[in-house]
Amino acid sequence: MGITVHCDVVSAERKIFSGLVEMLVATGSEGELGVQYGHAPLLTQLKPGTVRIVKQGGEEEILYVSGGYLEVQPNLVTLMADTATRAKDLNEAAAVEAQREAEKALANRTGEFEYSRAAAELAEAAAQLRTIQNLRKKMR
Repeated sequence: MGITVHCDVVSAERKIFSGLVEMLVATGSEGELGVQYGHAPLLTQLKPGTVRIVKQGGEEEILYVSGGYLEVQPNLVTLMADTATRAKDLNEAAAVEAQREAEKALANRTGEFEYSRAAAELAEAAAQLRTIQNLRKKMR
């Protein structure tokens, strides 16, 4: 059993996870990062994507976040997500449809605002699908 640090994962709607973790892996603004006990203090913006939590004892939990912030303090890791969902609760069909709609909106854009919104929706749908794929790999 590794050394642990307390971790809270919260979204605007609810608390998703609270407990001791050996490691948390997320995608920050500068790329993928792993946080373990003793990590230097840090505050980073999160990109939409997979968050992997290795709980005390080695059990893993996979989440999807649509963005937010990760704060690392000496004895506490806090992930504040815009929205967060357990990977097992994601709807693959809805994500595929959202990706199709975003791609269609990108092709038919009529203004800069619509393009930015469609690009963000496409990135979110693609991140959800990657999270579902990561969960499937873990279950094999």
